[in-house]
Amino acid sequence: MTITPPHPDLSVGPDGVVRCGWPGIGHADYRDYHDREWGKPVHGETALLERLCLEGFQSGLSWLTILRKRPAFRAAFAGFEAETVAEFTDADVDRLMEDEGIVRNRRKIEATVTNARATLALRESGGLEELLWTHAPEPSPRPRRFADVPSQTPESELLAKRLRKIGFVQLGPTTVYATMQACGLVDDHLVGCFRAGASRSGARHSGGMRATS
Repeated sequence: MTITPPHPDLSVGPDGVVRCGWPGIGHADYRDYHDREWGKPVHGETALLERLCLEGFQSGLSWLTILRKRPAFRAAFAGFEAETVAEFTDADVDRLMEDEGIVRNRRKIEATVTNARATLALRESGGLEELLWTHAPEPSPRPRRFADVPSQTPESELLAKRLRKIGFVQLGPTTVYATMQACGLVDDHLVGCFRAGASRSGARHSGGMRATS
């Protein structure tokens, strides 16, 4: 029996659960990321810096590629601990350019080091977590279709501008909005997705709305 999702932008997994129909959602790694991480509020300097940097690496690539390389990224960048990454030298950048486990893009690697240094400097004025979360917008109507999901917003434009002003690089409003989505500053799970509203309501990730035949 074939189970049909409520509309084309939703997908029904092999478990019968209705999810956002992202391209590639059929991959187990991607499905697990959707179910357990994307849109869930993230706190803590290290976790937020990691997501900012990985969204920067993702630019122009598939997120599934970055997701599968994440363990290698974490190893390469010392778990994204700002103090350690901020001390990386040109020799470290050269070393990482030989690391086949990550995306070997010099500009993006250098940006990660620069952004770690900016993160340390930001501690004097409240820290990365405070800056990001003070730009979380008020909840808005939940998107019903992918066409309803913006690529950037006034909040992401303002946050990107402020990040650049204090020394962060390679973070435009689109990359920043993707980070806001990933870190739960906004919840863009579509209407009908079992994760819609789950993060903020405290609902468990293991359950959800199932499709009906």
